[in-house]
Amino acid sequence: MIKYNKDELLEILQTYKENHTKETYYKIRSQNPKELLDIYRAARFIYLNKTCFNGLYRVNSKGEFNVPMGTYKSPAFPDEEEMSVIASMLANIQISAKDFEAILPEARKGDFIYFDPPYHPLNNSKSFTTYTKDDFKEEDQKRLAELFRALDKKGCSVMLSNSDTDLIKKLYKGFNINTVKASRMINSDGSKRGKINELVITNYPVNTTGVSDL
Repeated sequence: MIKYNKDELLEILQTYKENHTKETYYKIRSQNPKELLDIYRAARFIYLNKTCFNGLYRVNSKGEFNVPMGTYKSPAFPDEEEMSVIASMLANIQISAKDFEAILPEARKGDFIYFDPPYHPLNNSKSFTTYTKDDFKEEDQKRLAELFRALDKKGCSVMLSNSDTDLIKKLYKGFNINTVKASRMINSDGSKRGKINELVITNYPVNTTGVSDL
């Protein structure tokens, strides 16, 4: 919608912004996106993203968005200039929603492919991997690692980010595994927000500054 109809989208968002209250938030949150016109579905998504707790996306077992309202005094909605820039960037971009394995027959030698999956839990307790009603399980991590290797054999340049766990290191043994410090901004305990170790895995060399030699 930003790509094809940004002006109408901006008008709807402006109306949401002017009428933003707790009542408005939960009324819009309760809407079923499948029953909305595309333009209103897009506006709903952006509105909730900018007004919910920490911009978090999460749904319950029924697939319903269930993040509570945030406490922002003045939510930051995109303005006309920002929308124009985004629309311009999207002009020649194709966006698809499908299982990650669907990329294999489409990939060609020389393509660059980046994967950012739900991260593997850092411990055995149930960590947050359920952004949608379907968990991203260990079997999915293994499927993704197999796809990574298949793309490598095709001659693609592949990068993946994930948590710093023994399983992930084992699954990508033989590739370049780099440890980086990443900020964590979402946690119910503010004192636990900060930098933690994450892994950036590539099938091509990365120099010591973290800049690709690709």
